[in-house]
Amino acid sequence: MAETVRVDIPHKLSRDAARQRIADGFGRIRSEATGGMLKFEDQWTGDHLDFRARMMGQSIVGRLDILDDHVHVELDLPGFLASIAGKLTGKIQKEGQVLLENKPA
Repeated sequence: MAETVRVDIPHKLSRDAARQRIADGFGRIRSEATGGMLKFEDQWTGDHLDFRARMMGQSIVGRLDILDDHVHVELDLPGFLASIAGKLTGKIQKEGQVLLENKPA
């Protein structure tokens, strides 16, 4: 059965800074996906990101909103991947916190 995963990642950055870090992170995903097994698409509309990743016949569709004090992520997982939703949520939370850490420039 399909499942929607929701994750909120707190940050202390401006929206612009958070958006830039996330855009850079998604840029790395795209560049690493050039091997062909992973197809990755993303489209920004202001502080909202729609994205889709496809691999081996499975698709993950996601949405991301940058808010003043956190980033809200939603992923629609197909049944095949829903069984690992808990692990995926933890990984998104951890990686997101590292990406949005308030480190000096």
